Amino acid sequence: MRVLTETGFLTMKVITLREGKERSLLRRHPWVFQGSVAKGGGDPGETVRVQSHDGKFLAWAAFSPSSQIRVRAWSFDEAERIDAAFFAGRVRAAVALRRRLGIDSNGVRLIHGEADGLPGLIVDQYDDVLSAQFLSAGTERWKDAIADALVAETGCPYLYERSDSGVRGLEGLPPVTGWLRHPDGPHRATAVTIHENGWKLTLDVAEGHKTGYYLDQRDNRGLFARLVRQLDCRSVLNCYSYTGGFSVAALAGGASEVISVDSSAPALARANAHVTLNGYEASAHVALDADVNGTLRRFIQEGKRFDAIVLDPPKFAPSAAHADRASRAYKDINRLAFKLLNPGGLLLTFSCSGGIGAELFHKIVAGAAMDAAIDGYLLQRLEATADHPTTLTFPEGEYLKGLAIVRKA
Repeated sequence: MRVLTETGFLTMKVITLREGKERSLLRRHPWVFQGSVAKGGGDPGETVRVQSHDGKFLAWAAFSPSSQIRVRAWSFDEAERIDAAFFAGRVRAAVALRRRLGIDSNGVRLIHGEADGLPGLIVDQYDDVLSAQFLSAGTERWKDAIADALVAETGCPYLYERSDSGVRGLEGLPPVTGWLRHPDGPHRATAVTIHENGWKLTLDVAEGHKTGYYLDQRDNRGLFARLVRQLDCRSVLNCYSYTGGFSVAALAGGASEVISVDSSAPALARANAHVTLNGYEASAHVALDADVNGTLRRFIQEGKRFDAIVLDPPKFAPSAAHADRASRAYKDINRLAFKLLNPGGLLLTFSCSGGIGAELFHKIVAGAAMDAAIDGYLLQRLEATADHPTTLTFPEGEYLKGLAIVRKA
C-alpha cells in the first residue's frame, strides 16, 4: 500500500485480520494476537496498516514477527502518521499528565506503556535521571526518537536503558542496558536518591529491580505509615521487603520492631541503610536473608506474633494460564500471615500478577483467612499510584491490587 506523506509516497505493509477478529481494535484495545492475523507481515517493529478482512482501516501498528502479540497499535486515526513527531507528542502528553497530578516526589512513572499510547515502553524519572525499558519491537525500532523526546520534554539530561526484562526475549530482542543519553559521559554514577512521603530512599538504576525501584507502591507505603500509627502497631513484619520501603514506613508510623525478609542480600543491605538514612535506630530493624514461606512457618512454630504484616510478593502469575498455581501460592502465604497476626493487627497484602484479577485475589485472601480460622475487616482496596494509570480500553493494565485488612479481635 502507498501512503502520501510530506516527502512523497511511502509504501506501507498491510496486515489483514481474519473475519470477526477486528472487534478488539474497534474497541481500541491495542493488541492483536497471532491467531487473529489472516495474512501480511513486516520487519520487527515496522509500522503496518492493520485492516479488517474486507479492507477497512483499523489501526497503524508495530509488527512483531516473533511475539504471540503480533501487532501493537500506535494509533486508530487513519490520518495520523507514525514518525518522530508522533512519539514526541505522546511523550509530551504523558509527561503533562504527571505534572498535573502534582505528585510530591522526585520519583515518578512518566510512561506507562499502553496506558500512554506507547505499548512496550516504561519510563521512570528518578530526580534528574530517566530509566527506560524498551520492551517491544516497535519501541526498539523508534528508540532514538523516543529518547530524544524524553530528554527534550523532561529536561533530564541522563537516560539509562534497563531493557533487560525477559519480555524482550518474547519479542526476539536481546537484553540491553546502559546509558542512552549522558552529557557528562558514560561514567556518571547510576546511584540516585529520591524522596517520598517525607523519607529519603536510594536506588541504582543499573542494578535495581525493573527500572530501579517500585514507584507503584508510593501511596500504599504512605498509607501503611498512617495505619501503623493509628492502630498502634509496634511489631511489624515486612515480607518480600526488597530495599525496605514498607519497613521505613513502619518506623515512620512509630513501630519499635521491624523485620524485613527478602532473598536478596544487596537489597537488604540497602534496607538497613535506609533505616539509618531516615534517622531511625538501626537496632529497631532486623534484615533476614531468607525464604519468606519458610520464615513464616518458622515464626509460627516459635510462637511469634506481629501487630502488622506486609506481603508484597513478586509476580506469581505472569498470565491467566498460571492463575491456578499462583492462587495456591497466594493463599498459602496469606494463611500463614493471618496465623502470625495479633488480634486487631493489620495486614497489607498484594498481588502484582496480571493473571490474578482483583475479585479473584479477594476470594483467595478470604479463603486463606477461613483456613486460618479468623475473620477480618476490609479497610481498603489498594492499587498502584495514579502515575501508573489504567485506561478504559486496556483493563489488563490494572496489574497491582491489594487489600488492607484488620484482624478481628
